[in-house]
Amino acid sequence: MTSAIEETELERRTNASPLPRILKNLTGSVLSIALTMIGLLAVTFIIGRVMPIDPVLAVVGDKASKEVYDAAYKAMGLDRPLLVQFLIYLKDVATGNFGVSTLTARPVAEDIARVFPATLELATIATLLGVVIGVPAGVIAAIKKGSWIDQLIRLVGLFGYSMPVFWLGLMGLLIFYGKLDWVAGPGRVDVFYDDIVPYVTGMILIDSLLAGEFDIFFNAISHIILPAFLLGYYSLAYISRMTRSFMLEQLGQEYITTARVKGLSEFTVIWKHGLRNVMVPLITVIALSYAALLEGSVLTESIFAWPGIGQYITIALFSADMAAVLGGTVVIGVVFIALNLFSDLLYKIVDPRAR
Repeated sequence: MTSAIEETELERRTNASPLPRILKNLTGSVLSIALTMIGLLAVTFIIGRVMPIDPVLAVVGDKASKEVYDAAYKAMGLDRPLLVQFLIYLKDVATGNFGVSTLTARPVAEDIARVFPATLELATIATLLGVVIGVPAGVIAAIKKGSWIDQLIRLVGLFGYSMPVFWLGLMGLLIFYGKLDWVAGPGRVDVFYDDIVPYVTGMILIDSLLAGEFDIFFNAISHIILPAFLLGYYSLAYISRMTRSFMLEQLGQEYITTARVKGLSEFTVIWKHGLRNVMVPLITVIALSYAALLEGSVLTESIFAWPGIGQYITIALFSADMAAVLGGTVVIGVVFIALNLFSDLLYKIVDPRAR
């Protein structure tokens, strides 16, 4: 009798509509995103208030009279309680209003929309290089554990992971640009190519192709190849090390031994079965590496005069332009959240157990 009841209950659950479960998961995800965003905005708001920079002086200048200062102080809402200021800040950010940059005299949202595609383009190419080279290198290192190949791959990865980015950038410019003249120098394109390509996506490689400006396209490749390889080297060092660790764990599992006993080729065992089972944690590693490149390319952009969001935030910080600094920080935080959501979606595609 008990068995029949259990079977009936199991059948009822199996045939039940998945809509309630989907709505529950969706509600949980939306709530989690909302709380994360509120926490991020709270942190940036507090940073803007504790920084030893007077936002009023950044607007009116240090020679303004007290009347002008007081009027600006009130106009900026700084005379209101902190909770009211935070609620106003939430409302402004929700509508895409990050304030006006005191450095460029333009809305911060427009500045970020102008500079972010340059960072996106650089970080995307660097991540692709890191994945295309780092994942196979990590798998090969795991297969050849303890051999000279494994030691070489680990040494190359350790070097890329340990060397200061600014030093690698300066050495790259000195050798490949200054001495060998294999690549172009700092900037996205040569000076006489500036403002020729119409702005469509903000990514010079895509926009130059869309405009049919192939000379500018190849010139842009010559400019981007060195900073992209520099960031890509850092990315592949991390990705190869994590791939090796994940694969070593999988190669010791029973299903690998079973597959070999069944007579499957080593290529199928390693690249089809082994690698497929490390894709879920590897997706997280790649997503975090991508986000780190988008957020942490400040030194690289400074060395190569790359007009991205990292350089924009750095210049704004030195100029006490807190609206630009906080706006850029919020955008980077949103990128992290979006990449985490994207990796969660990829989990469900790669691993059916996560659906």
